[in-house]
Amino acid sequence: MRSSDGKAFRLWRALAGSWLVLAMALSAAAQTPAPALLVLEKADNSLAIVDPASLKIVGRVPAGGDPHEIVVSPDGKLAYISNYGGLDSALNTITVVDLANRKALEPLSLGALRSPHGLDVVGGKLYFTVETNKAFGRYDLSSRSVDWVLGTGQDRTHMIVVNPVEDRIVTSNVSSGTLSIAELVPAPPPPGAPDQARLRKTWQITTVPSGRGSEGFDVSPTGDQIWAANGLDNTITIIDIQSKKAVSTFPTSVGHANRLKFTPDGKRVLVSGLGSGGANVAVLDVATRKEIKTFDLGGGSAGILMAPAGRVYVAVSAKDKVVVIDLGKLEVAGTIPTGKGPDGLAWAQAK
Repeated sequence: MRSSDGKAFRLWRALAGSWLVLAMALSAAAQTPAPALLVLEKADNSLAIVDPASLKIVGRVPAGGDPHEIVVSPDGKLAYISNYGGLDSALNTITVVDLANRKALEPLSLGALRSPHGLDVVGGKLYFTVETNKAFGRYDLSSRSVDWVLGTGQDRTHMIVVNPVEDRIVTSNVSSGTLSIAELVPAPPPPGAPDQARLRKTWQITTVPSGRGSEGFDVSPTGDQIWAANGLDNTITIIDIQSKKAVSTFPTSVGHANRLKFTPDGKRVLVSGLGSGGANVAVLDVATRKEIKTFDLGGGSAGILMAPAGRVYVAVSAKDKVVVIDLGKLEVAGTIPTGKGPDGLAWAQAK
C-alpha cells in the first residue's frame, strides 16, 4: 500500500469514528428521559419534556389547540392532553403524544362533546370534563370511542378525580361554585322485578356548595375528605365525603387560589394561585388547617405536581417557568425556564 493510500484510509477511519460518536450522542440526546417531567406550554400550544435530573428541556412536541391539562398512561408511554378553548369552545379533541418517539399521534375525537378540560386515567379508561356540555365522560382507549357521559347540570364543570375502583367521581364546577360527587349506587328495583334487576346500579350525583370560583381540588389519600380552592373568595372548603357536606371553610393567603394538592402522606396540602402579588403558593398542615409556609414565586401560579423524592413542581404561568420545591426543607430547590404560559404538569415513568 502506498503511503498516501494509508494516510487516506486512516483519515477515513478517523472521520467514520467521529461520525459514529456524533450519531450515538444525537441518538442519546433524542431519548426521552425516564422518568420525565411533562410541562404544557399553553400559549405556545406545546408539550415540553424535561429531564428532572438536570432540570433541562430535552424536547418539545405539538400539543394541539389550547392545551390545558395532561395525564399519562399507566405504562408511561402515552400522554393525553385536553384541548380546551374555554367555555362554549368548538374544540372537541384530546391530543395523544407518543413519549418515547416524541411525536403527536391521531387525536381522540369527542364528537359533540366540547371544551374538554380535566382529565384522569383509571382502569384503561380516560375520564374527562366537557364545559360546554355541563358534563363529564369516559373514553374507552381500547375501542377508541366515548362509551359513557353524565351531566352535572352545573356551570363550567372543570376538574375531575376518579377513585381507583371507578365508583366515585368528583368534579369542580367553577361558575356554579360547587363540587359534584357522583357515586355508583344500587338502583331501586320496580315492584315485582326479578332478582337480577335488584343488582342493577345507577349513578347518583350530589351537588355540594363550596365557594365562588371553586376550581382546583383534591381528594385526601384516605378518601374521606375533599379540599377545594375557591378562587374568587380566597378560601378553602373541606367537604366530608360520607355526609357529602361542607364541614369547614377558611381563608387562604394565596390570591385567586387555582390548584390544590395533597402530599402523598396526606399530612399537608399545597395551594397555588393566579394572583400577581404576595403569596403564590401556600403549604398547609392538614391537622390544624394552618398555613406553615408561603412562597412568592414572582407571579401567578397554576399546575402543581407531586413527584417522587419529596419534590413538588409548580407552574408559574405568569413568569414562564416551573419552580421546584423541596417538601422536606420547604425551600425552592430549582427553576426550569419554559415556553409561554406553563400550566398542566405530569410525571412519566415508563414501565
